[in-house]
Amino acid sequence: MLVISNSVTLPWHELQFQAMRAQGAGGQHVNKTDSAVWLRFDYRSSPSLPDLYKEGLDKLSDSRVHDGFIQIRVETHRSQDMNRKEAMSRLVELLKKAAWRPKARHATKPTRSSQRKRVDAKKRKGDIKSARGKPVLE
Repeated sequence: MLVISNSVTLPWHELQFQAMRAQGAGGQHVNKTDSAVWLRFDYRSSPSLPDLYKEGLDKLSDSRVHDGFIQIRVETHRSQDMNRKEAMSRLVELLKKAAWRPKARHATKPTRSSQRKRVDAKKRKGDIKSARGKPVLE
């Protein structure tokens, strides 16, 4: 089970892993082993993922999320096991990001003293600016 939060877990059978050869330099070893990992997760048909997460993923503008699937490719480490763990941690991070909702802002009325302070500060600033002008000769 992949733990997302205290109440949400994903069973392993819903996650699809595929190993492939990593790109880039790596010597002779890179041509013989499949160390890169491709993680694919169908979140729309997942019964264990709550609707809150699904709606958040649909609204999320991330290149890894499209057409009801999450696709993560990892080839940062040399071992396939480390890449698999990295892909799972990226999936957890993405799902937490999708579930986050900002706090609702409640408008408040400014206090009488704060209004008075604001007007007094504006008057002081105006007096300072008017005193900068040329002196009036009588």
